Amino acid sequence: MDFLHSAGFASHVQTLMDQYHVPGLAVAIVQNGSVSSTGFGNASLSPLEPCTADTVFDIASSSKSFTAGSVAMLIDDNENFPEVQYESTMSSLLPDDFVMSDTEYTRNVTLADVVSHRSGLPSHDFSYMSIRAAHPDDARSITRNLRNLPVAAPIRSKYMYCNMMFTVLSYLVEVKSRLSFSDFLEKHIFKPLNMQSTALQRSGARAKGVADRIAMGYFWDEDNSTYVDCPMPESPEAQGAGSIFTSANDFIKWVQALMDHKGTPINSKMYEGLVELRSFEDPNGKDAAPFKYTSPAFYTAGMDVYYYKGYVVVSHDGHDNGYGSRFFFLPDMKFGGVIVGNSDGANDMSPFLAQYMIQQFLEGNASSLDALNQNPAEAAAQSEMEQKFDHMRATSTPQETPLPTYVGNYSNPGYHEMNVQVKDGKLFIDATDRSMGFTLTFEHVANQTEYIAHISDWQEGGDDPVKARFVFEGKEVVKMGLDLEEDLDDLIWFVKETK
Repeated sequence: MDFLHSAGFASHVQTLMDQYHVPGLAVAIVQNGSVSSTGFGNASLSPLEPCTADTVFDIASSSKSFTAGSVAMLIDDNENFPEVQYESTMSSLLPDDFVMSDTEYTRNVTLADVVSHRSGLPSHDFSYMSIRAAHPDDARSITRNLRNLPVAAPIRSKYMYCNMMFTVLSYLVEVKSRLSFSDFLEKHIFKPLNMQSTALQRSGARAKGVADRIAMGYFWDEDNSTYVDCPMPESPEAQGAGSIFTSANDFIKWVQALMDHKGTPINSKMYEGLVELRSFEDPNGKDAAPFKYTSPAFYTAGMDVYYYKGYVVVSHDGHDNGYGSRFFFLPDMKFGGVIVGNSDGANDMSPFLAQYMIQQFLEGNASSLDALNQNPAEAAAQSEMEQKFDHMRATSTPQETPLPTYVGNYSNPGYHEMNVQVKDGKLFIDATDRSMGFTLTFEHVANQTEYIAHISDWQEGGDDPVKARFVFEGKEVVKMGLDLEEDLDDLIWFVKETK
């Protein structure tokens, strides 16, 4: 436990924070019920505020463990919810709402499939709408929109991370418990664990009186070598998948409750269901962990399990614009930790810091991790992608069809509307009303129909190229296809509205 406050640990953390551009970071560890915590850097840069273990962060997808834990509580309560079991079909639990685009999936997708990302539904992250939209999504509308979204693999055949399915789980909790998801979490997890600085959504943190302790989120502007504020709005469409605000000192209480599973609020039977190995995340080994002696990972229920030198490690990470997090624990050793920070870089650095902490605990000496900064397979995939688009550009032809020909509203039942306009002499879409907001700028490639669409995040910018295509009937554009879901073989097609 002493290593957390050592000069060597502080030096290692600062090196990682500098490398990954993290303004503030908080860390907590628990060993056999004894907790230690500390903070590094700044929760705010203007005004300058130090980061402590009581600073509050958005933990993003690390929230999924709370959602899975909530579902486990329903499953454990046979008196009130006997119908809720891991092998129950989702359509039997939510008969009016859980309808997928294929009848087979509607009939057969189970609760276990949803908690382990094996339902056959890919992420479709660009399909749901934020509070910035004219018609924002919530947990119920996310669930009811499943019928409009194509599946990408047979049920239980492939692990595909899907945020919206955890929002569906939060809706299930609401329907069965007759409580809002926020109230359920407060009643069954936050209050029993005395997590007074933890809440669902920023508004929940304000209601608890901890708004002044929420860290400002940042992203690193590489071009200007500076941090840029990245305030995150309310995200009701993301509940269950993310949006829990907590501190390192509070978060570690949940990790300890999972690890100990003594009954408040997680008992042994719930724990066994939560850590059952259900999905093999990377069967081809393309995304292998960049550490020696580490096994491939399995997905359980809102958590990952892997093995390090024979020790079981349970974990999950989270990232959103301006924030990053990770928790982990070694159940056999009764040792666990949490890492929370106020930039995307906190998520990027978290596996290295978590591994350092695990090695330090197990071996007492973690001067070297033998870690790679980037997975070679990932780098190769990026290079292949760049080559593909370079090849498309090599055979490009001039844009000749007048750009106003393409302008108009395009719609897709699952992805809603996209408005194509002309901006700075190029076709352009403003999709910042999405939960994961973005813009698209089109680069013509060939035949007045083939394009490269450059996706730029609504806050952090960047350039993520995808294929785009327009279809003509005669001289009129009738539909547009966008490669917004990598697990699908086809594009997402939007039909142009007629005047």
